[in-house]
Amino acid sequence: MLPMQIRCRTLLFDMDGVLVDSTPAVARVWTVWANRFGLNPAEVVRQAHGRPSIATIRELLPSADHGAENQIIERAEIEDIEDVIALPGTIQLLSVLPDDRFAVVTSASHPLAVVRLGAACFAIPKHLVTSSDVQRGKPDPEPYLRGAQILGIPPADCVVIEDAPAGIQSGKAAGSRVLALRTTTPDAALHAAGADWIITDCSNIHLQPIQGDLVLELI
Repeated sequence: MLPMQIRCRTLLFDMDGVLVDSTPAVARVWTVWANRFGLNPAEVVRQAHGRPSIATIRELLPSADHGAENQIIERAEIEDIEDVIALPGTIQLLSVLPDDRFAVVTSASHPLAVVRLGAACFAIPKHLVTSSDVQRGKPDPEPYLRGAQILGIPPADCVVIEDAPAGIQSGKAAGSRVLALRTTTPDAALHAAGADWIITDCSNIHLQPIQGDLVLELI
């Protein structure tokens, strides 16, 4: 059987759970924060996944100083990078993509994104969209619309690579197709969020540039 092929013009990558494995660090930081307020750590970690941290803080602590709490979370995440690593296949995949054919679109702030990408041994991409660059984070379509815009490509010609339901919903709402990875989330939740395809991780992607397009072979 031939591998499944996806044809597109550009790729829009989420960062955490797609390029970078930061799950243990994220869990540690949010667990400490949840315990400060007597919240359920597992539920807080689940709710925070794939979204800007301030959105989670606003929902869980409506009366808190959201800006101050967000700074506490960001400082803790920037400091906790000991076991942040690249996920399988990611460095190889990005190394064969020209700078103008992909963007990284993350719910992390710009300082945090730079620190995590560096910790995982990635070069900082030319096109990087962070929570610092948008007014409405995932699952709103704005982040992926911005990613397509800075590449100069219609969203329908971009494939989003995501691992979180909020990110999948963002990509679909932007008008892109979404390739989901089962690095952090069960298949049922990925399907429910609207993923078009599901694979294990980026090591299952073989890239072929053909006549100005990108062809992804899913193996």
